[in-house]
Amino acid sequence: MPENVSNRTVFSLLEVMQSIKKTLESRYTSAFWVKAEMNKLNLYQHSGHCYPDLVEKAEGKVVAEIRSTLWGSDYRRINQKFLAILKEPLRDGIKILFSARINFDPKYGLSLQILDIDPSFTLGDLEKEKQEAIQRLQQAGLWTKNKGVPFPLLPKRIAIISVETSKGYADFMTITQNNPWGYKFFFFLFPSLLQGERAAATIMQQLRRIKKVKKYFDAVAIIRGGGGEVGLTCYNNFELSRMICEFPIPVITGIGHATNETVTEMVAHTNAITPTKLAEFLIQKFHNYAEPVKRSEKKIIDISRMIIKENQTSFHNAIRIFRNVTERMVSTHHHQIEMLGQGVVRQSRFLFYKNKETLLQTTSVIRANTGFIFRNTKTQLEGVEKNIANLHPDNILKRGFSITLLNGKSISHTGNLKKGDEILTLLAEGEIKSTVISTSKKKLS
Repeated sequence: MPENVSNRTVFSLLEVMQSIKKTLESRYTSAFWVKAEMNKLNLYQHSGHCYPDLVEKAEGKVVAEIRSTLWGSDYRRINQKFLAILKEPLRDGIKILFSARINFDPKYGLSLQILDIDPSFTLGDLEKEKQEAIQRLQQAGLWTKNKGVPFPLLPKRIAIISVETSKGYADFMTITQNNPWGYKFFFFLFPSLLQGERAAATIMQQLRRIKKVKKYFDAVAIIRGGGGEVGLTCYNNFELSRMICEFPIPVITGIGHATNETVTEMVAHTNAITPTKLAEFLIQKFHNYAEPVKRSEKKIIDISRMIIKENQTSFHNAIRIFRNVTERMVSTHHHQIEMLGQGVVRQSRFLFYKNKETLLQTTSVIRANTGFIFRNTKTQLEGVEKNIANLHPDNILKRGFSITLLNGKSISHTGNLKKGDEILTLLAEGEIKSTVISTSKKKLS
């Protein structure tokens, strides 16, 4: 009951809250449908209850916000519908159309109690976001940009964005590494989340890493196993799709689902419906290169054999023709050759007899001249020999001359002598040893 304080009516806080509750209950007597974004699900595993944070945004700003409750039994029922229609449970960050009633508690305040959620609305909203992303990429002229990046003739070095424990990744690796043709690939895994609200951000983070080392790779493969439409919403993300469009090397995808394509798959250079098909695509690239090479190899061998065979035939024919022509020419000119040979012999004999007399005369002249030159030269040599004999030291000494030696060397003037030198004088019949007492120079008359 209200109190009267200084002529003022004063209500307790509980009374005010109870009044608000009564007013709301009388005003909102039935449930109603509301659309909002479920910012956070806030599921408590131990109780199974959820306390979603609901917001409404305008131009990126929150313009309304309220807490809500989703009791465990209702959550399990609604979650089953999401799994049946969207193939994925309720999660954060999706827009929902839900049935609720006003709930006001004096202690915990105002909230909405969620009674039901329509999964079809969420699916439609996701499709709307997808179409908006497509439109923005097309308007920016980016839609086919990655498709225009040249794809390598042999895509051997592949950067893979996936989860190591993913079945799709395992299937991809098994097929490529165990291909019966022995084609060799180099793979490097860049681990990433593949679904959920953080998937787009982690995939973009790995794309940025790959971009820094792009020269080491021929292509990027995004590989994921099967999943539902909501699980694929990250692949409709505008920023992720734009990064793929602008990526400098080809991006290929094997996200693994049989429903509508995501934006990521649409803008990728090449999309395969499953990781297995993506592996087969890469192997086929090797086939496309290897098979023409094998055909060309076979063609070259066949043509070479044909050319060799044709040339062998031509060669044998040429030899046969050459032999026949040679034999014919030898036979035809055999008589001429014999006649020419006889002519050469006769001509040689004629020339020999014709020049025989001249040769005999020349020989006589040479003999006569040679004798004269020999006798004349002999006389000259004898004179030179006599002069050399006369100049011999022994003959000079016999004519009364002597030779004086100092230390074994002949002396021609007194300038080389000094008092006390021992000298040796050679005569025709002996030698004289002397000691120099004095010397004097010859006076010129």
